[in-house]
Amino acid sequence: MHNLALSKTTFAEEIVVSNPFDGSIVGTVPETSAAGIHALLERARRGAQVARNLARHQRVTILEKAATAIEAAKEEFALLIVREAGKTITQARKETTRCVNTLKLSADEAKRNAGEVIPFDSYAGSESRQGWYTREPLGIIVAITPYNDPLNLVAHKLGPAIAGGNAVLLKPSELTPLSAIKLVEVLTQSGLPEEIVTVAVGGAELGKALVSAKDVRMISFTGGFAAGEAIAKTAGIKKLAMDLGGNAPVIVMENCDFDAAVESCVSGAYWAAGQNCIGTQRILVQRPIYDRFKTEFVAATKKLKTGNPLDADTDVGPMISSKAVGRAAAMVDRALAAGSTLLCGHEPVGNLYPPTVLESVPMSCDAWIEEVFAPIVILEPFDELSNAIVLANGPEYSLHAGIFTNDLNGALEAADKIEAGGVMINDSSDYRFDAMPFGGFKYGSMGREGVRFAYEDMTQPKVVCINRLRR
Repeated sequence: MHNLALSKTTFAEEIVVSNPFDGSIVGTVPETSAAGIHALLERARRGAQVARNLARHQRVTILEKAATAIEAAKEEFALLIVREAGKTITQARKETTRCVNTLKLSADEAKRNAGEVIPFDSYAGSESRQGWYTREPLGIIVAITPYNDPLNLVAHKLGPAIAGGNAVLLKPSELTPLSAIKLVEVLTQSGLPEEIVTVAVGGAELGKALVSAKDVRMISFTGGFAAGEAIAKTAGIKKLAMDLGGNAPVIVMENCDFDAAVESCVSGAYWAAGQNCIGTQRILVQRPIYDRFKTEFVAATKKLKTGNPLDADTDVGPMISSKAVGRAAAMVDRALAAGSTLLCGHEPVGNLYPPTVLESVPMSCDAWIEEVFAPIVILEPFDELSNAIVLANGPEYSLHAGIFTNDLNGALEAADKIEAGGVMINDSSDYRFDAMPFGGFKYGSMGREGVRFAYEDMTQPKVVCINRLRR
């Protein structure tokens, strides 16, 4: 873990990483103290100079070698994700595959997205000029990542940053730092100079010190709305890119492929134990098929196996911590106290919170308004598509939405009027491809991820204009 070894004065104490399923110790990492910020920044300044001088072919080679190495060690990475994050082994394998794709996409971006020729002579008065713009690195980027995708969300920040010639100060979640550290080790073993990515694991004070540092040119943050708001207040003048979570609605029209809608909504709701910012949270079902959908959705939910994430037949693993389970259970308790109906679930055992379905949830409840980030789903009937769109647009921030329908006009109306960063037609809200632009609307709108879009956020255009003086 050489990327952590800056100086003895940088560290406060050790952070213990525990398995959320059985509580066993997965590993320890030194906690980086906010008092060590000057050493971190000095290393990052050196890293920024090294990074910008790496030729594009060198960046490409490093990223492609890292992708190949991770693919070869896929099972090792997947097991680590299971142990520290609690994802099922099936889900962890898919995350590892996505990480490989993210790094490959980043290598492609370094090769192709270097700038463009500018047609100066298309404007009167500029006939004697020609030139281009290049994409130049910003310098130092602070990347702050959450626990729910401890490998691929880190790759979504490191890959584009490296492709663009930047240095990164990476602060992974204290709950799941091991996958991030292992990814950085693979990158350095693949030829990335050590100073380019520096890992710092610590709490809020460390985060505040990193975010407020004047040398930092960009903050790339994935996490909750409250933390994002605090970062925005602290950051000062620098670029901000934030994925602040969602409260995904999925609309199910009576003319849809019914079985496909049920299956996709079950998958979309409970992936990663619901700890998924684009996970299906509110399912809005047209009234003529509401009772049938409710019956079949609840039946399918009850068939899901909750348990040891290392078992191949487990569908839903543990939540990340007892605190997360307590928060989820409290939200359901408040909804029930307000008159909601419990259709199944809500009987946690340790960190295992069973898939839970509610209906008749008052729209004043936090389970309707906020991101639950748990395996909790709300069913709600509606009459007309226009009513469903109003319900879908209720929360103040959104990432993805979905609609199941066989009516093209209805699908396009929903795509046009739903306020979200992505509208998935005949798919649940949790579909994501790593090359697509990814981000939120309204208060969740702050930049975009997806490799090309993050790369462009992490670089800046420089114009070169030549005046061919004619005598």
